[in-house]
Amino acid sequence: MTGKDQSALDKVIGELVAANRILGNEGVCDAYGHISHRHPHDPTKFLLSRSRSPELVEPEDIMTFDFQGNPQDGRTDPMYYERFIHCGIYEANPDVNCVVHSHARGVLAFTISDVKLVPVVHTGASCGCEMPVWDIEDKFGATNLLVANVDQGRDLAKTLGKNRVALMRGHGFAAAGRTLSEALRISIYLPQNAQTQMEAMLLGGRFKALTAGEMEVRAAAGPDGSDIARAMQYWARRANCEHFLTYKKSV
Repeated sequence: MTGKDQSALDKVIGELVAANRILGNEGVCDAYGHISHRHPHDPTKFLLSRSRSPELVEPEDIMTFDFQGNPQDGRTDPMYYERFIHCGIYEANPDVNCVVHSHARGVLAFTISDVKLVPVVHTGASCGCEMPVWDIEDKFGATNLLVANVDQGRDLAKTLGKNRVALMRGHGFAAAGRTLSEALRISIYLPQNAQTQMEAMLLGGRFKALTAGEMEVRAAAGPDGSDIARAMQYWARRANCEHFLTYKKSV
């Protein structure tokens, strides 16, 4: 690997570590949940921490996996049971470069209800117009609801389709971003959007979702609007992990 290649890899690893800690600090992930990034030099592989709570992840915890969920760097560390979520989504979506899985409480009611979760606040626009619900029982019968193999990961990815979020019945959600910052933005604001919709519903009247035109205007800014660098700095400062944004592996 050239020095330039190593520098690019270091950058992704540092940002991925920071993203783990941000998701933990923002309450999107607790002891469980995970975030990954497609490998910058090999699109058929991805980077994901060994099995560790997101808020505790260090650069040395980051491992490389293929789309079968197999580690590629000869390591035998404990691995996330549900790494197959990431396998299926990356395999099915070449434009996706970051995947998040969370059990955030704010979305759970919408995973077991026939009430659709829709974008209702401007920060929820990045979640997309459609957030389909994947029910593992439909194809795999009675399980512990965990995505434990490649077939289940692929089935989840099929429900996700080209959307940015798939809710998982009685479980949580999977989010797919074209960039790491987009995946963070989706994952942080999705539970807030869900909570706002729930509160509006409790008021008893009608609520108004974002219109198609409003969604189009928001989408026109692309995956990283001019404000995302400010948000990344803010989230990283709150999580006390700014130094990982300029991470460079020591020789």
